[in-house]
Amino acid sequence: MKLLFKIAFLLIFTCNLVKGQDTIQSKNTDAVLYKPSKNVRGLVVGFGGSEGGNAWASKRWKTVRDQFLDKGYAFLALAYFGSVNSPKQLDKIEIQDVHNTIDIAKSKVPTDKIAVIGGSRGADLALLLGSYYSDISCIVGLSSSHAVFPGNTDHFSTSSWTFGGKELPFVPVNEAAVPFMMERKIRKAFEAMLQDKTAEEKSLIKVENIKAPVLLMSGTDDEICPSSEMSEKIIQRLKNKRFHYRYEHIEFKGGHSEPYQHFDKVFDFLQNNF
Repeated sequence: MKLLFKIAFLLIFTCNLVKGQDTIQSKNTDAVLYKPSKNVRGLVVGFGGSEGGNAWASKRWKTVRDQFLDKGYAFLALAYFGSVNSPKQLDKIEIQDVHNTIDIAKSKVPTDKIAVIGGSRGADLALLLGSYYSDISCIVGLSSSHAVFPGNTDHFSTSSWTFGGKELPFVPVNEAAVPFMMERKIRKAFEAMLQDKTAEEKSLIKVENIKAPVLLMSGTDDEICPSSEMSEKIIQRLKNKRFHYRYEHIEFKGGHSEPYQHFDKVFDFLQNNF
């Protein structure tokens, strides 16, 4: 009986080591920090997209999340809208609030290395964080945008993001985009909005300010937005600005979610650049 008890205790203890986690509550965010059982190689922060909530803490992403842990990375699943304590909508999200939560997580793991990975609007957030904060060590954007777009409100008249309380310039919904939005042809709406080259230029994410390697992945047949084309614009901007860090854009044949099927590429990039 004592032997069985010891075995059961060891199994529970080992499980807790592998799947150890902390809930982090900070202003306008909800986050869960998962810790690996072995030495921490770095902290990876995951952002979901326009679906909201904490996608990376869900059962759907457990397998991928566990792969990060198995490789020795601590993993922070962070909700920046659509969760209990975060804003209800993707609208005027304060980038500083997100970084403050990352800081809290970093204080709980023995590492100074931070990688941020996001999908869709979460990829935009990852790039924006890197453009504002020099402590971001690596960036992975899946189906990224190259510019800031409106928040997901009924009126689409405000920015998705703020910094220091000020809205970031964004590409507005123009008359050409309205019919497509009414027909739910989202990609066509994005393409119509991007006809406004003056607004596009003012709304570009300043990726040249990033001080970290950047990996972009996209689907060539993206039905939501022209992510491959926008990712290429990021790459061209980095080239033009003579970016000093490693950068790469990998295209896959497929839709908006296709990059999520290729985490082997993400792990390879982290292994070599993080």
